Amino acid sequence: MKLSEVKLVLEELETIGIQLPNGELVPNHFHVTEIGKITKHFIDCGGTVRNEEVVNFQLWNANDYDHRLHPEKLLNIIQLSEKVLKIEDLEIEVEYQAETIGKFGLDFDGKNFLLTSKQTDCLAKDTCGIPVEKKKKKKTKTKVKLSDLNDEPYCSPDGNCC
Repeated sequence: MKLSEVKLVLEELETIGIQLPNGELVPNHFHVTEIGKITKHFIDCGGTVRNEEVVNFQLWNANDYDHRLHPEKLLNIIQLSEKVLKIEDLEIEVEYQAETIGKFGLDFDGKNFLLTSKQTDCLAKDTCGIPVEKKKKKKTKTKVKLSDLNDEPYCSPDGNCC
């Protein structure tokens, strides 16, 4: 989900709900403690230099049960970060504390924001020799009538199957 999409959704919401991939909701007293632009400059295992940029939201739960982040407040924080940090319309990555800091994608289901699972991947499969999975051909089932088979009793005491 891009930053522009989040802003459009926030303009329509009365409250913010965030759902984890396992279906649980992030406690509604969460805070967005950081919004920033993360730039990753790296080289993949095939030797290609790459640059990636995302907008990062860091979510945090405090024991502050009396405050809840309202959509207009988050929208103001986003607009300030765009102005001060010169953030473009990039994909969103969300950090959320579990056993360790988890990184998630972001989506919206019409009611709640959804934290989506992210996976690691090899970006140079062709260069480092990882075979690309071939699409399996559909197997067609051929139906055969037993009466159409050879009359020889293959699996009878007189047959030659054993």
